[in-house]
Amino acid sequence: MGLLSEGSPLTWEETKNLADHVRKHGIIQFINLYKRLRDRQGDLLKWGDEVEYMLIKFDDEAKTAKLSLRADEILKTLNEKEHNDPETGAHDFTDPPTQPSPNSGASRSLFFPDEAIYLGHPRFKTLTRNIRQRRGEKVVINIPIYKDKNVPSPFKEDFGTLANEESSCAAKEDHIYMDAMGFGMGCCCLQLTFQACNIEEARTLYDQLTPLCPIMLALTAASPFYRGYISDVDCRWNVISCSVDCRTEEERGLKPLKENKFRINKSRYDSIDSYLSEQGEKYNDVPLIYDDEIYKQLVDNGIDKLLAQHIAHLFIRDTVSLFSEKVHQNDLENTDHFENIQSTNWQTMRFKPPPPNSSIGWRVEFRPCEVQITDFENAAIVCFVVLLTRVILSYKLNLLIPISKVDKNMVQAQKRNAVIAEKFWFRRDITSDVKKQDGQAEYTEFTIHEIINGKEGVFPGLIPLVNSYLASMDVDADTHCTVQAYMKLIQKRASGELLTTASWLRKEVISHPEYKNDSVITQRINYDLLKKIQKIVANEISCPELLGTCISSKTNETIPAAVAKAEKVPI
Repeated sequence: MGLLSEGSPLTWEETKNLADHVRKHGIIQFINLYKRLRDRQGDLLKWGDEVEYMLIKFDDEAKTAKLSLRADEILKTLNEKEHNDPETGAHDFTDPPTQPSPNSGASRSLFFPDEAIYLGHPRFKTLTRNIRQRRGEKVVINIPIYKDKNVPSPFKEDFGTLANEESSCAAKEDHIYMDAMGFGMGCCCLQLTFQACNIEEARTLYDQLTPLCPIMLALTAASPFYRGYISDVDCRWNVISCSVDCRTEEERGLKPLKENKFRINKSRYDSIDSYLSEQGEKYNDVPLIYDDEIYKQLVDNGIDKLLAQHIAHLFIRDTVSLFSEKVHQNDLENTDHFENIQSTNWQTMRFKPPPPNSSIGWRVEFRPCEVQITDFENAAIVCFVVLLTRVILSYKLNLLIPISKVDKNMVQAQKRNAVIAEKFWFRRDITSDVKKQDGQAEYTEFTIHEIINGKEGVFPGLIPLVNSYLASMDVDADTHCTVQAYMKLIQKRASGELLTTASWLRKEVISHPEYKNDSVITQRINYDLLKKIQKIVANEISCPELLGTCISSKTNETIPAAVAKAEKVPI
């Protein structure tokens, strides 16, 4: 989760003029924090999972299901228990009805009304406005449409009188065009944060989990629909990446550098660009763009090359949201300027220093997973990844492959039915750091089934390694059964025996009696789909294609204690 500062948002011009101020003090804050906490030891594993959902309002008489704009009101009710006990896309898609305002407002979108931006916190509307203004134009999102037999070829939308030259030029043929941050940040996800015992363990986990990001993205694929159309991708990642891409034409390499300092290869929402551990250094095969002056300042203050490059790379970005109350800070006690930049670099992994004056230690955040329909599925994913962190550390696994291969895997992971149809670069021998003398490369291409379940005589499989780890633990029978139910779900999704959420959603739409093989999702199709999802979540109907015949979402709605033997930690 990103930094959610309260206060009065500054205009883009005010924010832009303070960009160097934020960078300067953010780096000082990190240096002070690092010097104070670099030797911190002995923190226990704690973890937290963050689930993002949508609020939907059903109109059973009209047979519609629309995005509810009552989040601010409803969240107060949902958060009341925790407050009292702290331990504890298409036309006409919102309720109440709203209209886009393409010539005014924060997003100036043809499709996405400003009212659909969460207004309960000023950060989101400010980000929407500032990302557009920094970029110098609206964001551009083009996702390939699913070419069913009745989809025109080429597919090209007519946006009517609302469209201007900018939109007409930006929209690609045979693609679903979107033009607002809300299309990306409106997507749902499942993110996990782990506390490490010290900074070195955090850096190890950051590196070792990185090659798993595209694997888990494909395995949890759940986002095939955009703006009322069926797309030809299964995941949200590129949609969000484009939705917050604030790079100017110069930074994107479309014009010579003049006003800007760097040519930047990726959006601020993308896969990571470098490993942080000594073990990972040799796999940093992608040229890293970073601020040389900031890098030197970090190194001069005792920060090693790899971590200094990482921070200096994050800080090539400008702040895109700043509050007047946060401009002037005590750099010995506060880290808001550092977090301002850190938390708006939305990457597959995030390396998270301890907050100041807190009992929380060094952490890493695992960010690629897509949210699932039931608590059972989400718990299974969390359980699997938590156990993998224990297996990685206990067995000293080495999953590292070149960063360039991870980037290629991220592209593969988003393709339709990637979990079955695609292969992914992965390390051949993950149990040893010794290079074999058989002349073969350290890494090769595997299916996700082979990576998760193993390939006899070739690759052990991640689930068998997890089961081996669990066999060495003193686990009670109930917990063992629950964990095994989770692992079976992961195994069957990887093998194709069970559908991914994305594949199931596609099947439901395509088999609907109102579907006309035109890749269009009507209001009635949308309503019936969401009603069925509601019944699955409430256990009113079963869904063996998604959950299996022996797996019930009632199995367990919580993560068993033996998974982590730890408490949750704020994320």
